[in-house]
Amino acid sequence: MDKALFLRITPKDCDREVFRSGGKGGQNQNKVSSGVRWRHRASGATGESRQSRSQEENGRIAWRRTFESLKFKSWLREQHFLADGVDEEVKRAMKEENIKVEYKRNGIWEEA
Repeated sequence: MDKALFLRITPKDCDREVFRSGGKGGQNQNKVSSGVRWRHRASGATGESRQSRSQEENGRIAWRRTFESLKFKSWLREQHFLADGVDEEVKRAMKEENIKVEYKRNGIWEEA
């Protein structure tokens, strides 16, 4: 069975916030905004990281944590359920007996 793309999430679908990490790491932690938090707007799922001194590395870790979160996984299951439900409804609606083809002639709709 071929797999089809169900959902694509990009950074445009999320909010990224950087902050000062605090904690271990000396003065660098208090001066540099190396902590990163991602929030997926549609699901409200968040992931954050402050474990590295590198903002880039923390960004990657936070991104992964966002989509590994229970909140995101619950939202994803809901989206999949809704998509499946809509798909079945469309299939039923598209059965030949449910389709009515009409055209407009001289301003009046007539059955084809």
